Amino acid sequence: MDVDMVGESSDSEKNVMANPGTAGSVTVSLHPLVIMNVSEHWTRSRAQDGKPVQVLGALIGKQKGRHLEVFNSFELVFDNVDSDVIIDREYYNTKEEQFKQVFSDMDFLGWYTTGGSANESDIKVHKQVCEINESPIFLKLNPQSRQADLPLKIYESVIDIVNGDATLLFAEIPYTLATEDAERIGVDHVARMSSDTGENSSVSDHLIAQHNAIKMLHHRVKLILEYVKAVQNGETATTLH
Repeated sequence: MDVDMVGESSDSEKNVMANPGTAGSVTVSLHPLVIMNVSEHWTRSRAQDGKPVQVLGALIGKQKGRHLEVFNSFELVFDNVDSDVIIDREYYNTKEEQFKQVFSDMDFLGWYTTGGSANESDIKVHKQVCEINESPIFLKLNPQSRQADLPLKIYESVIDIVNGDATLLFAEIPYTLATEDAERIGVDHVARMSSDTGENSSVSDHLIAQHNAIKMLHHRVKLILEYVKAVQNGETATTLH
């Protein structure tokens, strides 16, 4: 980790960010599936609780040298103890065993949560995650943001000198979106179906065409079945060609 000198911060608003000039040590490629997972996790939790709530989860993917590619995620369970978020490690261990059985080539890369800017609570959770992965990344999504850009930031942790003490802080790192054909189709479908333009996605158009074809086939099979029953009951004569 890099070590920089930062200025003093007030006790009322403790700074958890490293100097803006701190360079990231890794590059990140993020798949849209992760963003959709986090958004769905938060939306479902809000619907269940009747109010916006914080959610936590794990990020999984592959690491090649200094490049991380985040493919997927899974939810984590946590408890609030004296206003501190405590990750349920037993639940994590169970989920890790499960995802390793399905995604044997992927590793735990970091964690995600929801909310505004990174804060002291995130630092405390990050320290717990460091017990699982010594250099995890941290993704934070703000589902209630009104900005036009994607309200998502990714951080890594650095050790800075604050008031003479070595302190764990966050350094924002850039990321790129990595998409495959299936993901692009899915994202296009979600974006169009959730918009107010009334425009159908390519997936929706394809499914509508399939539905109409199946509906027509069902109607024709029904006519044939009714004719066969009528012949069996002697209600109509057999027509031979």
